[in-house]
Formats: sequence, structure tokens, C-alpha cells
Amino acid sequence: MSIVLSFLVFSLLIISHELGHFLLAKFNGVEVIEFSVGMGPRILSHQGKETRYSLKLVPFGGSCMMAGEFDEDPDHPQEGSFIHKSVWARISIVAAGPLFNFLFALLLSFVVIASIGIDKPVVSEVTKGYPVAEAGIQKGDKITKINEKHIVTYKDISLYLTLHPQETMEVVYERDGVERAVVITPKYDEQTKSYRIGIINYGEREKQSPIGVIRYGFHEVKFWISYTFTSLKMLVGGQVSMNEVSGPVGLVSTMSAVVEDSKTSGIFYVFLNLSNFFILLSANLGVMNLLPFPALDGGRLFFLIIEALRGKPIDREKEAYIHMAGMVLLMAFMVFVLYNDVIKLW
Repeated sequence: MSIVLSFLVFSLLIISHELGHFLLAKFNGVEVIEFSVGMGPRILSHQGKETRYSLKLVPFGGSCMMAGEFDEDPDHPQEGSFIHKSVWARISIVAAGPLFNFLFALLLSFVVIASIGIDKPVVSEVTKGYPVAEAGIQKGDKITKINEKHIVTYKDISLYLTLHPQETMEVVYERDGVERAVVITPKYDEQTKSYRIGIINYGEREKQSPIGVIRYGFHEVKFWISYTFTSLKMLVGGQVSMNEVSGPVGLVSTMSAVVEDSKTSGIFYVFLNLSNFFILLSANLGVMNLLPFPALDGGRLFFLIIEALRGKPIDREKEAYIHMAGMVLLMAFMVFVLYNDVIKLW
């Protein structure tokens, strides 16, 4: 059951992304030949008036195949062809996929926060012998800033400490409506092999008004977008090993564990935990697809923006070769990640 739910989350991620391309293509009068979820041979398919809707065997990936997407298509009229639309229409169609990922993450954030509130940046306990306890921070204090970085939820604290493990920091906290500030330096913990300041948080939640739901919903998506960029920066900088990167198999394994751990608390908590995972993955997918790498939406946007600036397209055959090379590199990377996933499971 947990694996089925994990595949369902993946399918919703793909559908939300491809739906953005699909809707903007229709809006701009581009003929969509096939809208598919999955890869490989079709297992279910329905031919609509203009578009074939398909479910394919391998439950990763998907596509929104448009007429004249990469070149002239003699089987379809020019008025419904992608390449014959204005450059700004094409930019809107390509950008819509990642933007819909962000939109779906935002909508689900609203649902989660309206249901259970936010994770307050409040100290549940302090660990004796660690900086915050020695600086006088107590149970119930609310952290509002670290080195001028505004703290909105407890995740903000965790991320900041991950990024600045040995940095001396000014921590601003609130107690009884009064703000105080202390300067501390994280202490190395031999047991966890990490630098800690000694704050313990038990995941206390704070319910929000409708305005608060909207405000914190935007913050949630912004947090995961920032987290994705930070992770990429750490990966490129060698702070994170390539072996720590998870692919589809690893993510399904993680989601299955989340479902199993949540089952004892009831179906509502399974839904909430999967929703939180969906928000993370959807924001991640949106960012990754906007990277200016050939074959990704970001790579296609790069060429379209150049076309808009120079007033004429880049040679389509050369662009196609570049995207093909990018696809080969992406497939090689996916094979590497898949191999890592399988090794980790063993």
C-alpha cells in the first residue's frame, strides 16, 4: 500500500508539471498530440478529439507532446504548431511546467498549514553544557533572528545551522514579549559528529488565521526553493557527496517509510506527511527544471530568451543537437543515481 501511495505522489508531481505545459499550449492555440504520464509503452490510452491521453508502463516522467515542438510537422497545420507561435507564447508554454509545480506546492502548503498550523521556532528544551543553555536561553523562548536572518519556522533554524555549522552567531529571542540577544558558537558533538547549539524542539504547532495560512504558505514554498538551491550549491562545492543524492527508487523507499511511520496515527497523518513530502518534491522539481541545462525546460527557456533578445531563432538543428546531448547526459546521471539507490537498499 505504501509503495502504491508513493507512486501516486510521483504521478501527481508529473501531472501537475505537464498540466502547466498542456493548459498554456491550449491557451495559445497549440495542438497537443499526446499528454502522457510515465515512460515506455502505453498501458492505458484514450484518443480525444485532438489529444491522446496515456498512462505508460514506467511510473517516472511524463510528456506533453505538441505539434511542431522542435521542427516543422507536415502532418499538422501551421496555426496549431508550437514553432509558429510568437516567442513569448512559447516562453509561457515552456515556463508553465515549473511554475505549476510551484503553484501546486503552494496550494498544498495552504491545506497543510490550515490543518495543523506551522512549526513554531520555539525552544522545547535546552541541552545542558551547550551554548544556548550557557547563554541563558530557556524553554519557551521564541527564536526570531540568527545573524540578522529572520526566523519564521523551526526549519529556518535547522537550515541555518546546517549551512553555518562553526560560525559564531548572534541569536535574538523573545521572552514574555521582550527581545533579547546573545552571541554563541556551536559546539561539536562527538556522538552525532556535528556542531550543535543545544536547542531541542518537539514539533509544537501553531494554528493560523486565513491570512496567516497564506503568509506561511508562501514562506513554506520559498523555504523549499531556497533549500533546493542551497543543496545544489553544496553538491557543486563538494560539501555533499554524489552518493547522498536520491533518485526515484530512493525517494519511493523514503516515502514508503514515511507512510509506514504515519499509519499508526491514522490516515489523516499519512495524508499530511505525504503532502509535506509532495511540497518538498514539487518545489524541487520546479527549481531543477528551470536550470539552464539542455533538454530541461530551463535550457529551452534559455534559447527562447536569446531568440527574444536577438529577434530571430537560433538554428533549430543545432539547438536540437544540444538538447540531445543534454538528454544523454541526464540519462547517464539518472542511471548513476538509480545505481546508487539500489546499492543503498542492499
